[in-house]
Amino acid sequence: MTTPIPQPPSIPLLGNIAVLDRELPTRGFHNLSQQYGEIYQLNLVGRVVVFASSYALVNELSDDTRFRKSVGGALKETRNLVFDGIFTAFNDEPSWAIAHRLLMPAFGAVPIRDMFEDMRDITEQLILKWERFGPNLAIDPTDDLTRVALDTIALCSMSYRLNSFYTATQPAFVSAMMDFLRECNLRANRPSIVQSFMKNTNDKYAADIKLLRETADQIVAERRRYPSDKKDILNSMLQDKDLKTGQQMSDKSITDNLLTFLIAGHETTSGVLCFVLYYLIKYPDVMQRLRNEVDEVLGDQPAQMSDFPKMPYLNAILRETMRLQPTAAIRVVYPLEDTTLGRGKYFVKAGQPIALQIWDSHRDKDVWGDDAEMFRPERMMDGGFESAPHNAWQPFGYGLRGCIGRPFSWQEMSLVITSIVQRLDLQLVDPNYELEIMQAITIKPKDFRIYAKPREGAPTFKGFRPPKPAGYRSHSEGFAKRIAAEASLYGFSSKLNTLDSTTEKLPTDGPIVIVTASFEGEPADNAARFVPWLSSLSGDELVGVKFAVFGCGNHEWPKTYQRIPKLCDDLLETHGGTRLVQRGVGDAADGTMFDEFEKFKKRLWDTLCKAYHTSISPSSPILSLEMEKDQRSAVLGLDGLTMGTVGESYVLSRPGVPVKRHIEIELPQDATYRCGDYMSILPLNPPRDVQRVLSYFHLTQDQEITLASPGPTTLPTGRPISIYALLSGYVELSQLASQGNLSALAKHATSIAAKQYIDNRIANYRTTITNERTSVLDILELFPHDITVPLSTYLGMLPPMRARQYSISSSPVWNSHRVTLTYSVLDSPPLSSSKPHNFLGVATNYMANLQPGVAILMNVRQSTVDYRVMSDVSRPIVMICAGSGFAPMRGFLQERAISGGALGKVLLFFGCRRPDGDLLYADELTQWVKEGVVDLRPTYSRAREQSAGCRYVQERLRLDQDEVREAYHQDALFFVCGFQHVVSSVKETLLDILGQSKDAETNLDHLLVGRYFADVLE
Repeated sequence: MTTPIPQPPSIPLLGNIAVLDRELPTRGFHNLSQQYGEIYQLNLVGRVVVFASSYALVNELSDDTRFRKSVGGALKETRNLVFDGIFTAFNDEPSWAIAHRLLMPAFGAVPIRDMFEDMRDITEQLILKWERFGPNLAIDPTDDLTRVALDTIALCSMSYRLNSFYTATQPAFVSAMMDFLRECNLRANRPSIVQSFMKNTNDKYAADIKLLRETADQIVAERRRYPSDKKDILNSMLQDKDLKTGQQMSDKSITDNLLTFLIAGHETTSGVLCFVLYYLIKYPDVMQRLRNEVDEVLGDQPAQMSDFPKMPYLNAILRETMRLQPTAAIRVVYPLEDTTLGRGKYFVKAGQPIALQIWDSHRDKDVWGDDAEMFRPERMMDGGFESAPHNAWQPFGYGLRGCIGRPFSWQEMSLVITSIVQRLDLQLVDPNYELEIMQAITIKPKDFRIYAKPREGAPTFKGFRPPKPAGYRSHSEGFAKRIAAEASLYGFSSKLNTLDSTTEKLPTDGPIVIVTASFEGEPADNAARFVPWLSSLSGDELVGVKFAVFGCGNHEWPKTYQRIPKLCDDLLETHGGTRLVQRGVGDAADGTMFDEFEKFKKRLWDTLCKAYHTSISPSSPILSLEMEKDQRSAVLGLDGLTMGTVGESYVLSRPGVPVKRHIEIELPQDATYRCGDYMSILPLNPPRDVQRVLSYFHLTQDQEITLASPGPTTLPTGRPISIYALLSGYVELSQLASQGNLSALAKHATSIAAKQYIDNRIANYRTTITNERTSVLDILELFPHDITVPLSTYLGMLPPMRARQYSISSSPVWNSHRVTLTYSVLDSPPLSSSKPHNFLGVATNYMANLQPGVAILMNVRQSTVDYRVMSDVSRPIVMICAGSGFAPMRGFLQERAISGGALGKVLLFFGCRRPDGDLLYADELTQWVKEGVVDLRPTYSRAREQSAGCRYVQERLRLDQDEVREAYHQDALFFVCGFQHVVSSVKETLLDILGQSKDAETNLDHLLVGRYFADVLE
């Protein structure tokens, strides 16, 4: 005989609706379980729901053979937006099964690893924001970590940038999603009759749904219009076919699931991250132990995927946080048939919704001990987690309908927490704050505010973005293609096939080479039929098959490492095949993948050449090519440019000061130069800025376009060109937005905010555009959805790429065919808080990244300096410069040092920050001072005590004005080089020193006619 399930007293018609805690349902359910025990039921306006809170009942209910997921309450309300997406579909809807089979591989370990650098991209935006906020500004981590989670899932799943860190308020898409989720939670507990009268609420709900679906539909449509070869989740949904049914996902289903990822992927992850930060701040000993672990593993390097397995305490913290605060605090199931619970104690009918209170079962003292309410990560270490009873820890759900994004979420959370702990110090705004919880569909901390400041001595990784590691399937395919391409060199014809295409028909008329990998212990999707067939063989069916196998894998997954390659190799031999060479083993974890492949390839060709009596043919190259003449300079109308070759390149300055660099360039044989000449360099835009444009227009860098123009243009027309090459080399991406650009953008603005922003910039052009260095791209990124500019219009707004001019810092006496340039690398913080990116100088960053041997477009231009006069080594000179303005002067000093003879006195007034920071060519100058080539008068703006109390060259000129006058009377030349403000200030100082009036602009030129030369840096 069964026992009735307890139920609170009910109200006619309304049932138990009054006992619900509308602000925090989880708290209300917890209180009810404390009052009525491990099981109770509620009548919610005619709908009866059973609630189970103990581990014993949750464990019993976690059985897919008896119970299935129930989509009800707030989750059912979300179907108004996502319909039968993978998270909200009813169990009998066929679209769920198709989506599940297609998406499971996309969320596997290998694809998730490939998303690591995109995750880092978004994490760096968070760290940068908190670093710049400073230690005295209160931060709402719930808001910022929601931005992190949403931006990450959008970028990783569909290569779409929400750019929520670029705006003070949440973007419209994000705000609509947050409002939609809150309303879903409220609707789930609101009588339908009441809902029908809430017109404004219903209208807002419908408008949010419309905006969210239209945005997702647009993303899908643009990807179909501009295909990408990026292996993201969106491409999997667009391109892959379900192996069971042969069907592809419809565009509607793709939209449903894109929105599902955004909802499910951000709500839970952002909540866990918030709770982790709370516990780390609240328990300093936990924070310190984690920080010690992070510092020991990472040192001063950014986190890599291979680092996380070495951080057991980090994993313990995440597990313990998700035990105490499972953000999906409740999940609902229903029995497939009439059954009993609690060892036959309670009867429930088939289809009866049963809510599992995971928040309570995770605190069951019978499982977790008397301190189950306490935060103690150590309980998850040293086998504690692994030894916990089955189903005792369920923050990701259970079974077939469990969260497929678990590897994604875990990787993201590990990276975010590690980055914060490594680089920031955190504290509570209110030291007395105790954890409170708020709830929409999931739970998060309420009124949680923190201060964040850069951790003293923490490493910085400015611009760090290593190349993405390729997935093993990519390695397999690439290696197979290389073998196929080389076959002709050894006298073989080759054919490239998938393993599935050879099922039941392995060839015996020649050798076969299999390159494959394991996918979480299973075959890749293009070997899903081949491996089961091979495993089903029972005899010697493969006699006559000659084979070799190379396997790709990662030993950090020891249970499945090389499982499929080894299985194929063993089974092929077992069933009669002849192994040609020992199986090759490539391991991505220890960096030997490519080396092992080369060894395998050598063994393979050596064996095949002997077995088939062939040899390598040196006269048969794999590829032939014909070099085309560079067309960029001609298209841009920059005549006279030729090719130079980069030689040595290195940094001159020390850390802590703006970067100054030295680069050497080999001239063509017929080119010459003189001291004081200039070199023009035709650069490429910084790759970061090109990527920003690609991101805004949702393009891949391999996308080719063909331009046409009715009139003359500086863009390449009439031939295909990759969008990356076009954006890199033909247009100025960082150029200030012109008044005409602003007017054009205003015509494409679709929101009041965007139009007001542009109008303000037009009215205050100098302060908002010129002074803040605002480009068209900066504005488009601020309003990614509110200014819809076609790519062709955007390209038309940009001026053509121009060559940059630099003073040559060497003498032909040193080397007549090689020049040196000395320059400052421009990488400066943004001049507006709305910009997340540093400003990068186009040419200086281009040169800073050039490698020796690279050819560049350049030419030598004659200087306005009178070389005949300046080259007279017997004549005295007063040289005045700051920073990289020393460049042309170094050339003349080098010439004097090498020429020797009777040298005129050279007074060099050289301004920089510190003698141990950016006194350029310090060793060279010291030697020249000893040799009497130059008399150095330095000024150090950050160490004036070491430069006679002078911070700037103007001050040093006044201090040494007697010697300046003496040089003037000895018919000395005066040579000034620096930025305009330096040159102008030096000119006024010289006028004062030489006794002339400052109000006569031409006095100095008149006074020093034929003797004064100025070189103004751009």
